[in-house]
Amino acid sequence: MKTCSFRTVRALVCGAFSLCCLVSAQATPQAPAARTFRIEGDQFVLDGKPFQIISGEMHYARIPREYWRDRLKKARAMGLNTISTYVFWNAHEPKPGVYDFSGNLDAAAFIRTAQEEGLYVILRPGPYSCAEWDLGGFPAWLLADPNIVLRSTDQKFLGPAERWLNRLGQELAPLQLARGGPILAVQVENEYGSFGNDKAYLKRIRDALRNAGFADSLLFTADGGDELFAGTLPDVHAAVNFGPGDAKTEIPKLQKFRPGRPVLNSEYWDGWFDHWGEHHHATNASEQAQEIDWMLSQGYSINLYMFHGGTSFGFMSGANWDHQEYQPDVTSYDYDSPVSESGALTKKFYVFREVIAKHRPDATIPDPPAPLPVIEIPEFQLEKISPLWGDMFALHETLSPSTPNFVGAITVERPRNMETFGQSYGYILYHTTVHSAAAGELVLPELRSYARVYVNLNLIGTLNRQKKQDPISVRVNANDRLDVLVEGTGRVNFSPELRNERQGINGPVILAGKELLGWQVLPLPMDDLSTLHFGGPIISRPRAVGPAFYAGHFDLRSVGDTFLDTRGLGKGAVWINGHALGRFWNVGPQQTLYVPAPWLKKGTNEVVVFTLGGRSLRLRGLRESVLDELGSE
Repeated sequence: MKTCSFRTVRALVCGAFSLCCLVSAQATPQAPAARTFRIEGDQFVLDGKPFQIISGEMHYARIPREYWRDRLKKARAMGLNTISTYVFWNAHEPKPGVYDFSGNLDAAAFIRTAQEEGLYVILRPGPYSCAEWDLGGFPAWLLADPNIVLRSTDQKFLGPAERWLNRLGQELAPLQLARGGPILAVQVENEYGSFGNDKAYLKRIRDALRNAGFADSLLFTADGGDELFAGTLPDVHAAVNFGPGDAKTEIPKLQKFRPGRPVLNSEYWDGWFDHWGEHHHATNASEQAQEIDWMLSQGYSINLYMFHGGTSFGFMSGANWDHQEYQPDVTSYDYDSPVSESGALTKKFYVFREVIAKHRPDATIPDPPAPLPVIEIPEFQLEKISPLWGDMFALHETLSPSTPNFVGAITVERPRNMETFGQSYGYILYHTTVHSAAAGELVLPELRSYARVYVNLNLIGTLNRQKKQDPISVRVNANDRLDVLVEGTGRVNFSPELRNERQGINGPVILAGKELLGWQVLPLPMDDLSTLHFGGPIISRPRAVGPAFYAGHFDLRSVGDTFLDTRGLGKGAVWINGHALGRFWNVGPQQTLYVPAPWLKKGTNEVVVFTLGGRSLRLRGLRESVLDELGSE
């Protein structure tokens, strides 16, 4: 046997090793370089190339999950390259330490879907959002502490806020651009310059976002031009918000404040929101298109607020506070946006699409997806009733046994707000027995925000914060029963007034100059209707019964989007197949509630209505919404 020299053996081994390395390198390709989004001079730069953000706002919580992809495809079809979305803290943490990222709240799934549709994402995690959403997105349970100071360095607020952002980071930080996701930028707080000037607070929120894992994204603040100094930090990019006609005055304010930096119009208000009792807003699409054209021609980046508004389902619509006036928002968040509440393409969509396409000559802008099916539902009758109270001195058995007192109710000396009872939304009932005859004004100075007052279960008047109705005249006899049923009509979501937005009655009740003491309180959050028990067929009109739940059904051979006509129902809320559609109120301007097709089914569909009393118990589904028809209470 022939032996090999050491040199020969070494050569053979080295050759074999080199071959193995070559094969290994070919079998295991190197990971792609991390993508980057940064600022270079007066430009945004994406992966080393100048990038102009052409974004539109839409909020996943306001859109049925089954329609996310449809709306994102429509964003691409209008020429957008980015989507901006808020994250509503109160939706994701309904109770302290209880987090929900499932179903319609699966924020990560929404962002991944945006990426699949070729869109980048601007994330707006707050923790304050505004957005005409209840309490600006803050959880109502924060207000259970009477001393908490929202949007401040108060640790009773910042502790929960920082824990929340850290939990959100677990869901969404992996979806940043540098880690393979579509998130380009993350907003620090929101329009803080319109609220305060506490830089220590802003720094804590900035640091909380970084600690939550969002340091890989461009951080930015967003404020009006006159509020930039108060709402910004030196090491965080500043953007500016404004409405139609203001671009040529507001953008120079930003450029003067941060010279030589890229311009981002982080909210261009291409529509507006609606209040109960006021007309629906409609804005001029052609004038807006001209202004958008000018901004894009200057190389500025924009975010259209809103591209698609959607719906503030359930009890999530908020309220504005303007010159000491409370202005509750309707359920619809149509916003007169390019894509309507139900996903229909408006004139504004096509006008904006034409302008954007002109500024993206190298982009392939797809055709919009086919329109979604829309159906009518023939008129049907609400058939069964579950009244709030039954006989003269008893709450109805569906809510409490028929005894002179509310079994399960909470006894207090003075009325307290619903948050102290662990309630966030819905209605709350206050009951007392008057011990001596009295006649005079009934005053509830701390009412939030709408109430019906009953003596011996007979309606005697309404108190409405929106109309600044505090007192009503009352005459009672000894041992009369007094009930005050309060609706949380929507917490203020803008201005320092939000710090005081505890719902229900938060203070003394005065009758003829004397305080009424000794109350029983029944929270009615209406977040679980499974305990309702409906009796037989309705035999009386709702006005004779008082506040009540009603049930009905309708049958479908095929499903499609529709609009439930609530005219005649009065004031209340609707659920279909367990889905909370939102509030209705016959004062308008909104007279229909949007019903998405995915919430319907072939065959029998169940409807539950809670109403304070109306003139009709008949409903139908229309093919078009009614968003601008005023009525009377």
